[in-house]
Amino acid sequence: MQPKLSVITIVYNNVRDIERTMLSVLNQTYPNIEYIIIDGDSTDGTREIIEKYSKKLAKFVSEEDKGIYDAMNKGLALATGDYVLFMNSGDEIYDAETVSQVFDTAPGADIYYGETEMYNDNWESLGQRRHQAPDTFDWHSFKHGMCISHQAIYVKRNLAVSYDLRYKYSADIDWIIRAAKNASSIVNTNIYVAKYLVGGMSKQKHWASLKERFRIFTKYYGLIPNVINHFWIAINIAQYFVRHGRTND
Repeated sequence: MQPKLSVITIVYNNVRDIERTMLSVLNQTYPNIEYIIIDGDSTDGTREIIEKYSKKLAKFVSEEDKGIYDAMNKGLALATGDYVLFMNSGDEIYDAETVSQVFDTAPGADIYYGETEMYNDNWESLGQRRHQAPDTFDWHSFKHGMCISHQAIYVKRNLAVSYDLRYKYSADIDWIIRAAKNASSIVNTNIYVAKYLVGGMSKQKHWASLKERFRIFTKYYGLIPNVINHFWIAINIAQYFVRHGRTND
């Protein structure tokens, strides 16, 4: 029996990108996908595009929310799949075979993860993330930065707790760490699984996002180790910028 995957897309006023994201989900060859879209009461034509595909959606909610993580919690509450994947508006599942390839990697893992390709605002590839997906991953792996993107991790539904709404910009980091702490089997698919549009909320509120990340890492790893780890993070960012002229995650 193929596991059911709940794919959740969060969107608000993104008429330019929503259809591209939706088609990356709807065109998957994998047959057991439950697609849920949570819209924050868009007024720019986004809802009309979503409604074109309403018969292919498991759930579509369009109403005001209290921010992106509140919307994600709404999606989680509706998800009935064995696994959940967040693929928010502007991002894409890597290609039509990706979900099938993920689940073919190994049966019954608690978490599957893979690599992410970055794209700019003109949907031109920027290549691999600065933080490459590690060969092995556990809840300690984030101590040197967010080495797996939110779009590139498939989490078993019973490990997918609600997002902590105390965090406004980096609750996804806390969410992944909590899931990984409770996972007994985490599988690296060793493939690209997602395309990520650079410039989301955490980039727009970069300093506030960094402060939240520091708080989260301190909670899990301790203050002194976190300070030391951030020293090495700063060095790695500087070296990457010298080589590539950018620091996109």
